[in-house]
Amino acid sequence: MQKAIIQLETLTCPSCMQKINNAVKSLDGVEKDSVNVLFNSSKVKLNFDEDKISIKNIENAIDKLGYEIKKTQVKDK
Repeated sequence: MQKAIIQLETLTCPSCMQKINNAVKSLDGVEKDSVNVLFNSSKVKLNFDEDKISIKNIENAIDKLGYEIKKTQVKDK
């Protein structure tokens, strides 16, 4: 299991936060209870199983929603 912190360019509204939350939680390999979208700091924190999904796939799901990713940190949980 890996832990990721994805720094987004900006989150402008609570509905944006909810869209990202729902999209990331729907991905197979993401630990649903670990997903935390932080509005004030524009970060997405989550745990994922690297054997089921790559961080790139998670980033792509966020990117497809139209949110720009500044940087991503991944470390062992």
